Order: sequence, then C-alpha cells, then structure tokens
Amino acid sequence: MEGRRRGGWCGRRIVATRRGTSGATVSNGFRLNSTTSNDDSVVKKLFGREICSKPHRAFAATTASHRFRTMRLTQQYDTHDPKGPSSPSPLLPFLMKRTKVVEIVAAKDIVFALAHSGLCAAFSRETNERICLLNVCPDEVIRSLFYNKNNDSLITVSVYASESFSSLKCRSTRIEYIRRAKPDAGFPLFQSESLKWPGFVEFDDVNGKVLTYSAQDSIYKVFDLKNYTMLYSISDRNVQEIKISPGIMLLIFNRTSGYIPLKIISIEDGTVLKTFNHLLHRNKKVDFIEQFNEKLLVKQENENLQILDVRNAELMEVSKTEFMTPSAFIFLYENQLFLTFRNRTVAVWNFRGELVTSFEDHLLWHPDCNTNNIYITSDQDLIISYCKADSEDQWMEGNAGSINISNILTGKCVAKINAANTCTKVDECSCTACSCKQTHSSQIRSSVAEALEDITALFYDEDRNEIYTGNRHGLVHVWSN
Repeated sequence: MEGRRRGGWCGRRIVATRRGTSGATVSNGFRLNSTTSNDDSVVKKLFGREICSKPHRAFAATTASHRFRTMRLTQQYDTHDPKGPSSPSPLLPFLMKRTKVVEIVAAKDIVFALAHSGLCAAFSRETNERICLLNVCPDEVIRSLFYNKNNDSLITVSVYASESFSSLKCRSTRIEYIRRAKPDAGFPLFQSESLKWPGFVEFDDVNGKVLTYSAQDSIYKVFDLKNYTMLYSISDRNVQEIKISPGIMLLIFNRTSGYIPLKIISIEDGTVLKTFNHLLHRNKKVDFIEQFNEKLLVKQENENLQILDVRNAELMEVSKTEFMTPSAFIFLYENQLFLTFRNRTVAVWNFRGELVTSFEDHLLWHPDCNTNNIYITSDQDLIISYCKADSEDQWMEGNAGSINISNILTGKCVAKINAANTCTKVDECSCTACSCKQTHSSQIRSSVAEALEDITALFYDEDRNEIYTGNRHGLVHVWSN
C-alpha cells in the first residue's frame, strides 16, 4: 500500500512495511481512502494540496477550457541519473536502475520526481536543469514526499538499507537549500519515534498536524506541522484506526460481535467530544468507516451504505444496489460532496446518499485508482486524470492514453490532452491543431504519443498552469501553454 494539498482535509500517510515500502498517501486538496485492502480501510496514497474556497470560482469554471486547450509538450526531464549532481557514491545497486515515476510534487518552481526505486530528483523550471538528488545517504531509499507550506520545506520519508528498510525516517529540507543544491542541509524529524512496521506517519495539511503511530508501544502522537513540537499522545491498544477530518479525529476501536466503539476527539488538544457505539451486522466484514464532519459513513459487505449524523443520531441508508462499495473515494470538504471510484469510473455523491454527477469521457487508465494519476484543483471544480483514450484516439495512437480535465459538478469534459490535438513546441511545427512557432527544446526526445503512454504519476501546478506527468521509463514531461 502507499500513501496529496490546500483547503479540504489533506493527509498524507506513509506506512512502514516489512520490506520498507511505503504506505498510504493523500494529496493536496482532497482525501482518498482505499476500501479494497482490509477492514482497516487504509488511506491509499497521500497528496499535499490543500483545498480552499475562492470567490472567483464561477469565473474560473468558465475559463477552464481556455487554460488547458492549448497545452503542449514543452519539456522532458530524466530521473535516471545515479551519477548526477550531488549524488552520493556508491548508490545501492537498484537505485541505479531505470524505474517508473511514482510521485511528482511541485513547489516554488521546482519539480520533484520520485522513482519507484527510491531515487528522487529535483528539477528547476527556470533553468530546465536537474538541481540535485535528494538521496543524501548512499543507502537511502526515499518512499514519499510532502511539501510543507507552513515553513516552505520538503519533507522526505525514507528507509535505509542499514536498518533492513524496516523503519521510516523523516527529514525536513527548506526549498531554498534544495534550490542551492544542498539537500543535506535539512534536519531529521520525529527521532524519538519508532516507526517500524506497522507504524506510520501521516501529514495533515489542513489542520496543520502530523500523526505518528509507534507499533512498538501502541502510542499515537500528534505534532504541530509548523514547528514539529509534540502536542499530545493517545495510548490505547484497542484503537484499530484513526481517521482525520477538519478539526476532529475519529478513533475506531476493535469491534465486538454486534457493534464497533467509536470516539470523536478534538485534533487540537485531544479532548473527547463524543463517545458512542455503532451497531453492526454480525459476522459481516466492514468495508469502510469514514468520518466527514458530522457525518459518519459505514458500509459492510453486501449491506446498504449507512450515513449517520453523529449530532442527533439520525440514520439514513442508501441501497446496496445504488451504492456499491467503491475501490476508493475522495472527500471534497468545500463542496460537501465525495467522489467514488469503481471499475475505472468516477461518480459524485452528496451526504444524502444521492448521485450528483456521473462523468462523461473520463474512463481512468489505471484500475486501481492510483491517486498519483489524479489531481483535484484547489477550487474543487476540476478533476485531472490519466484516462483511456476514446476509440478513435486509441485507433490512431495505439497505447497512448489522454489527460482529461472534467468539471466535477457537471461531469462534462472541458479539455483533453491527447496525441490527436497536441503537438510538441518545435522550430517549425507542422501540426494542424495549433500554430506554434517557438524555439525547439533539445531536452524533448519523446513524441507526444510516447509521452502519453504508461503515465504513472501526474501533478498540476496551479500557479504556473502546467501539468507534469511521469512514466514507467522514469521520464517527466511538462505540458504547458
């Protein structure tokens, strides 16, 4: 399992595993939860983009198609360079292999690309050059990234060969140091915590908190994301899972045969706000339990979805034939909605259990709903995903997919980046889809169709209005106007 943002709840959880691979992640602006692994409903992948409401939302919606329709392939970066600037030597053998890009984060005109091998590279959008590698130790394998806007730093979560890749280690490095190619100028975080499997660290951008779990002594701790000071701890071996929402945390305890004990606490100081039990159908596994402000969502295997208002105990149910257990879902706190992902399709629901939107022309490429290939804008009006090309495009371009931009509230596809309507910026572009005549970038070696094949990571920089994609070859492509 593995673990992205600005405005809604943003948590990013990285779980230590026996092999040292990463745990779940949530990205900047939404919360993604997996419902496929086990009863714990571990968060699938972390992002780092906080969602917030903005007064110009209506105007932004009307200009969305204009922002994306002229995007073209403009630059290519390569993460595979073990002997690049500031690279330690010798690196672990598998770090020197070319592997897919699994995560992309952009901050302050720097693009960070993490490869599956654990190698992480930083590229400058100003100079279009590799700045440095973030692996500061020869045996370091980086597993996840988190941009902390509170102090303009990048947090890397790593495992080390010297510790048999079994324990997570966190490091904070200011963006300015990375810009100067000094990734070793950072400092370690949470050194007092034992984050061995099944321990984890979770970054909550919206509440400005960090949650750690030490499996060694079964203690959860909450830290301030601004200065990393410890605020309080939760010591209870019966706590099975903790879910974070704006201002609160839901503690899920070990279930009994007929019910599951729950507790809601303040995320600021750990004060208990409400304690209650939720009745369950005996001998049926729990697909997921989620908290959304005052709403509690509970789904058991082959049972109706239950939506409980924890303030007044009002309970409503949605038929299991209407709401089938999704592989994952995302909460949109500003819009009071949530997205579900099932069989490569996306749908929008409200908390009355009503289907709000079904998306047209938005069939996801990856069946496992990897959030590295999904981005939701900070206004929560658009979803950007790597999708299957339609039949006509597929016939034209073989294995190339497309980058689809859809309106979340209407389900309409407002723009699409595919090989049929996109070209590369070159000296004399003969593409009939545009009239670009710009300086050729010698860095671009992939064709548009090749760049749209096997995309494994996607990130949208809203400040620069650029989309960054990574593929299975370890290449990062820049799509811009």
